[in-house]
Amino acid sequence: MEFPIEKKERTSLHVSDFDYELPEELIAQEPLAERDHSRLLVVDKRAESFHHTLFSQIGAWLSPGDLLVFNDTKVIPARLWGRRLPGGGKVEVLLLSPRSADQWEALVRPGRKVPTGQTLAFGADGELTALAEERTAFGGRILRFNRQGADLRASIMKLGEVPLPHYIKTPLQNFDRYQTVYARTEGSVAAPTAGLHFTPELLQELNAAGIKTAYLTLHVGLGTFRPVKAEVVEEHQMHTEYFQISTELAAAIAATKAAGHRVIAVGTTSV
Repeated sequence: MEFPIEKKERTSLHVSDFDYELPEELIAQEPLAERDHSRLLVVDKRAESFHHTLFSQIGAWLSPGDLLVFNDTKVIPARLWGRRLPGGGKVEVLLLSPRSADQWEALVRPGRKVPTGQTLAFGADGELTALAEERTAFGGRILRFNRQGADLRASIMKLGEVPLPHYIKTPLQNFDRYQTVYARTEGSVAAPTAGLHFTPELLQELNAAGIKTAYLTLHVGLGTFRPVKAEVVEEHQMHTEYFQISTELAAAIAATKAAGHRVIAVGTTSV
């Protein structure tokens, strides 16, 4: 099925340009049993048309020599539920990025009730504790934990939860379904969702058809949860995120473009 693309010229990009109605019943609360059975919308710029198909058919829109660039970041269970000591008031902590072996930058709610020097405890027996230190530029806090390195990671994996978007009401039953099949570098608080639809079999099929794959790393951080308050998109201040691009990937991108083939980023975190 094809639909004509309506052309519009705009002098500036406002946040309101992205407003649209989305009935709650159309928001999937659970992933499909098969990753690549999701729907795929293809925008054909040359023909100026839309095409509706299944994600498993994405190979039909790719050509031998094209390069798909994936983000291999791996989601961590970055949400911790704890309490203040003394007092026992409940707190929610969203880990954003490590600062040292025992320090993390984090969002703490309610932040106004957690002053500098406040101790937080996590776990039924308070096995993990953190001291609230200085505030950060984007409203976060530096937390210093009573464990470090591998011991701290083990505690986070044990006590943490995956921070799902607010519009997902169903608890996550299978942590692996919120990971891409190629995830390998821990550090994100949210998944690079465009890649969730690829399966090992689909990747093998694409490779067999001459479509190349390569990987970079970008850890999704505060920016994915921080609301956009500016009226003009360009005025929104983004939070920094860690990324790494290898010299091999840079060379592969250059070679692909030099050969006249396409470099296709899988999701905005790869762009």
